[in-house]
Amino acid sequence: MESSQPPPKKLLDQVRDAIRVNHYSYRTEKTYVQWICCFILFHEKRHPKEMGVPEIEAF
Repeated sequence: MESSQPPPKKLLDQVRDAIRVNHYSYRTEKTYVQWICCFILFHEKRHPKEMGVPEIEAF
């Protein structure tokens, strides 16, 4: 039997949802997303859940 659940949301969509639930401003949302993108690109497009303290310190 196949599951009728939608696929999980992408990371940046999850971030946007969390920011909106907390009623942050659009500019704050945009800034957070930009920094997260920079962090991911700095680490050659690795997913943040694959990284830890050393990667944060390197950034």
